[in-house]
Amino acid sequence: MIGVELDETRAIAVRIDEAGVVEAHAVVDAAGDLAAAATNALAQVASKRGEAGVLGLAAAIPDSPAIAPAVLALAPRFDGPFREHGPMPSGTAAAVAEAWVGAGRGVQDLVYFGCGDHTTGGMVRGGNAVTGARGRATSVAWLALNPVEREDYRKTGCLEAEVAAHGIVRRLIWRIKAGDKSRVLDKVNGDFAAITVAHVLEAARERDGVSISVIRDTAKYLGMAAANLVVVADPEMLVLGGIMASAADLLLEPLRAEISRRLPKPMLDALLIQTAALGDAAAAIGAARHVSVALP
Repeated sequence: MIGVELDETRAIAVRIDEAGVVEAHAVVDAAGDLAAAATNALAQVASKRGEAGVLGLAAAIPDSPAIAPAVLALAPRFDGPFREHGPMPSGTAAAVAEAWVGAGRGVQDLVYFGCGDHTTGGMVRGGNAVTGARGRATSVAWLALNPVEREDYRKTGCLEAEVAAHGIVRRLIWRIKAGDKSRVLDKVNGDFAAITVAHVLEAARERDGVSISVIRDTAKYLGMAAANLVVVADPEMLVLGGIMASAADLLLEPLRAEISRRLPKPMLDALLIQTAALGDAAAAIGAARHVSVALP
């Protein structure tokens, strides 16, 4: 089984066996040509017997214009629901994967919440993916958490604008421009455009006060969003992915504290919270699994 996740900057492909074991895994930077990256990634994971006839496809932003050329390039060569309905959301695919062979193995009711270049979410109910009427259920980027109506909220959503990688970097830059001193600026030789979320996380680990403050604010937003998802879905387990897993040393404790503040105690006591186990392969694994289950 083959699955691919697409975003604006890269393609991730996996080949898995029927038990969900990853047999091949490729990550290819788009370098301005996502269609070429997708076909390259597929070529790297295809079995010696040739390419699979059915493909599971996921995308962080399925409606993004950047995704369409890659879908058009793949459609003539592969069958699958994406030909008619487009890619499934990455968060939904990741939820399927984590419930199948990841942190929530065997859990029937699970919510996945991830944060990285984008914010993604997905839900499994009774062992099946919850997709919604138009396949866009749990579009967490658009969770409204701040009453201030910033223009970028209308473009990408409130949560995405605040806690995705670009939002974290933006908030750090604002603090520096307002007069706060941060070692991050020294690391990039004063070039604001060179700052990445990795710089902010590294500086927070090195006890840079401004970076620590920005990460704490990020954890607050993430905790609020996670609590909203739990209240709506009432899952057995909440799985936290992206930087919430890879930077759990910085984010998990304050995030748990914020979730605890926002949920009623009986709901909190019954909730299992785990960090994701499948890393950047989760959505591709879930896409492959989802299409295999959907086959007649």
